[in-house]
Amino acid sequence: MLPPKLANAFRNMISPETRDTVGRLFLTDGRRHWKGYAISFVFMGIMAATTSGLAYLMGDVINRIFVEQSSSAIWILSAAVLALSITKGFAAYGQAVALARVGNRIVADNQKRVLDRLFAQDVAYFSGSHTAEIMLRFNTGAQAARNVLNLIITSLGRDLLSVIGLTAVMIIQDPFMACIGLVVMPIAVGGVRALIRKVQKIFSREFHAAIKIMTESIEAFQGIRTIKSFTMEDDQRAKIYERIDRMEKASNRMMRAQSQSGPLMEALGGVAIGLVVMYAGWGVLHGGRTPGEFFSVITALLLSYEPAKRLARLNIDLTTHLLGARMLFEILDRPAVEADAPGTPDLVVESGKIEFDDVFFGYRENEPVLRGLSFVAEAGQTTALVGPSGGGKSTVMNLLERFYEIKSGTIAIDGQKINQVTRKSLRRSIGFVSQDVFLFSGSIRENIAAGRPSASEEEIVAAARAAHAHDFIMGFENGYDSFVGEHGAQLSGGQRQRIAIARAFLKDAPILLLDEATAALDSESEAEVQKALHELQRNRTTLVIAHRLQTVINADRICVVEKGRVVESGRHDELVAKRGRYFTLHQLQFAGQQERLSA
Repeated sequence: MLPPKLANAFRNMISPETRDTVGRLFLTDGRRHWKGYAISFVFMGIMAATTSGLAYLMGDVINRIFVEQSSSAIWILSAAVLALSITKGFAAYGQAVALARVGNRIVADNQKRVLDRLFAQDVAYFSGSHTAEIMLRFNTGAQAARNVLNLIITSLGRDLLSVIGLTAVMIIQDPFMACIGLVVMPIAVGGVRALIRKVQKIFSREFHAAIKIMTESIEAFQGIRTIKSFTMEDDQRAKIYERIDRMEKASNRMMRAQSQSGPLMEALGGVAIGLVVMYAGWGVLHGGRTPGEFFSVITALLLSYEPAKRLARLNIDLTTHLLGARMLFEILDRPAVEADAPGTPDLVVESGKIEFDDVFFGYRENEPVLRGLSFVAEAGQTTALVGPSGGGKSTVMNLLERFYEIKSGTIAIDGQKINQVTRKSLRRSIGFVSQDVFLFSGSIRENIAAGRPSASEEEIVAAARAAHAHDFIMGFENGYDSFVGEHGAQLSGGQRQRIAIARAFLKDAPILLLDEATAALDSESEAEVQKALHELQRNRTTLVIAHRLQTVINADRICVVEKGRVVESGRHDELVAKRGRYFTLHQLQFAGQQERLSA
């Protein structure tokens, strides 16, 4: 039982936010892994007991061997010291392994929980958060949960039990000398209180500085072609250097604040040891005390110094990990935006008819992108969306896959409102090929198989042949096992595009979305892929975004989208005959092509 003043001091040191975070960690991860922590705690108790036993034996060693000069005591006490030391060594190994196993399991569990929660967020969350911040939360948060629990368990099991055991030895040997030594703890606890808030503020700034460094570094590495093309190296270097310098200064301030408890503990420890030496030396020389009692108390005091110092600065050490734990909880507490309500039916695609009816949507408040957009994409036909950039064409595809939710209106497939069916069934029914192809940093085979992971080797090759990708794939040394690099950096734009088309072939979905799917191809490759796409579009409902009108001349229906509305629709020849907005766009492109040809 701690003295009231000391207990109050500890309570005042711990903020309500810290208590809530630590309490939640113990109620979640701590409770799930209590058996592992209990085993580790037992080993720590053995370590504390053997440490106390060694300090106590020091009195007998001095008195029996050096004062009484007993030969038999040499063997007995040496054996006892050896047994205690071996036991302590095995206990230290046991607690380290047990604690590491539990800690590693906590990190793995939390990373899985965070990953699940992140996958349950919508695209808007990722659009509004930088990858660096998400990754820092993913890794640092999971690690912090383990570090907080391990630090507290270690402090209670190893340090606190050691201090209690060694204090008991001092009290048994000489209560007054024990009181002199124990005077260090309350003063030390009070001395570090002022440092905690300072450390919290500094660490918060340091954390945000680390996010800035990671953010700007990732962007610089990913945009290295742009940086080199515009000779931006010096500007980027200067900007990141400035962030690094700020981080260095914050880290130095952090280290100074954390280290301020050291001189206090050193000074107080020296005072305590000096007082014990004075009192014990006088007692041995003039008060009839035995040298063994003196050495036993000194040994216990010296052995308790390090664990007492760690206990005194526990809250400071916790501060650097608690922020990470709170970051973890911020992710885990986010509502699962894409979680379907229980009992939500799956989408059943029979023909694939798509209907947009008076749809309003904006990515930001008071900035509408779609303003009452309506159109129908008939089943089994190709519907093209054309028009100037910024009109809302790509937004139509984002909404069809429910990457975002509409503000009002309805979107339906075969009469089923897509916001009333499960997202997985909706997205399983849609194949998508974009002009901005994303490839995973694996092999070509793995990237094609992403369309249907259960596909056989023959099906993967057939999809690649259909996308006119097989020949260039086999031209690589490792064929389908060739690695594509980060974001497919080791492939040309046309090669990446054809792998994406092969992926769509393999998925074999009844609805197909093409967003400038041939934009990155040369004329010869485009002609081949257009043939493949024509086969892919057969008997499927296809929605095409096109800026080059020549690629959609044969579409069953063309919708001109401007300012969030469909302003014209019909077949190519019908729209040209109307001499409306489509005719104007067509004439502009045709005139531009004629000028390029004549040049």
